[in-house]
Amino acid sequence: MIEVRNLTFSYGKDKQALHGLTFSVKAGEIFGFLGPNGSGKSTTQKILTGILRGYGGTVSLFGDDMRNAHTQAFFQKIGVLFEFPYLYTNLSALDNLYYFASFYPEEQRRDAEELLNELEFKRDFLKKPVSSYSKGMRQRVSMARALINNPRLLFLDEPTSGLDPAGAVLFRKIIEKERKKGTTVLLTTHNMLDADLLCDRVAFISNGNIAALDTPKNLKEKNGNRSIVIDYLYQGKREEQTIEVPELKAGIPFAYDELISVHSQEPTLEDMFIQYTGRGLT
Repeated sequence: MIEVRNLTFSYGKDKQALHGLTFSVKAGEIFGFLGPNGSGKSTTQKILTGILRGYGGTVSLFGDDMRNAHTQAFFQKIGVLFEFPYLYTNLSALDNLYYFASFYPEEQRRDAEELLNELEFKRDFLKKPVSSYSKGMRQRVSMARALINNPRLLFLDEPTSGLDPAGAVLFRKIIEKERKKGTTVLLTTHNMLDADLLCDRVAFISNGNIAALDTPKNLKEKNGNRSIVIDYLYQGKREEQTIEVPELKAGIPFAYDELISVHSQEPTLEDMFIQYTGRGLT
């Protein structure tokens, strides 16, 4: 679905943003492109969606070279959720969606009101101007805009930004529903929870380079420590010890009167990102 080889891009002299990225995304996959602000995530997405040109290397989508893909047929196959909502603020949610839907063949369009209902948009705001919406409401309209044409390839840039926890859960369910339909999803984010819950594979990007690429599970299993934290009572005192998993083969290697809790210490995807890149996500 997406093939990228030795991708480079510069915003000018001494402003190299991408340093030879190579990766691929399979059809029907949710692929996470993860890193902090300024790492090159959004630049990569803008190249893949045809917004930025003048890049080095090769990029192909749907089997076609991106340099020849800036056609109406290409743009009708993709959906894009930008990090910042691109909506006409003087128009309502419905009018925005009716306008954007008009660029696609009628048989390809989804019903705007049904989409907004699926996204739990407040019905009493359907015909009010976007300028009166909260950030979370604008994000819902932006997601509806990305889905209005039933895209085969969906680009999502920080999709849960501005959403409360319930809204974030809803968006993750909708993204999973799209994948079950066969939609390919490229997710760019610095939200590691979204990536861990959604993505089949993730690429860690830092300073315009890919530092690691694998499934979230493999990244954590290959690089995380395997230890257990045990809380227990001994001679009337509460104690805690951390032991390595192999030590448990012979039983708990210390005296105790009562076990209170046993917790495995599993690394998070963010732990792995810091391990590979030496930097945090902010």
